[in-house]
Amino acid sequence: MTSHGKAPSRSAVNHKPSAEAGNPKANPDLSDNQIKDPDEWISGNEPMTGAQASYLKTLSEQAHAPEAFDPGLDKAEASKRIDQLKRGPGR
Repeated sequence: MTSHGKAPSRSAVNHKPSAEAGNPKANPDLSDNQIKDPDEWISGNEPMTGAQASYLKTLSEQAHAPEAFDPGLDKAEASKRIDQLKRGPGR
């Protein structure tokens, strides 16, 4: 510490890239094709997520199509059904 009770200033600059620089949410690459067909998902054959199940259940109830909800769907199929229900009938 200096005689004034302050730590001396550092003139060195930290040149490490920030964690945010490589974060695609903070700095999205707009040229990157971020939307993939669910059939091309690596994890598409895993069970649907809780969020997907909840949203699909809600959409199927709103569309008066309870048969659209199937708790055994995988992520890819759940995504397709969600998209279909969001478009609505005849769209």
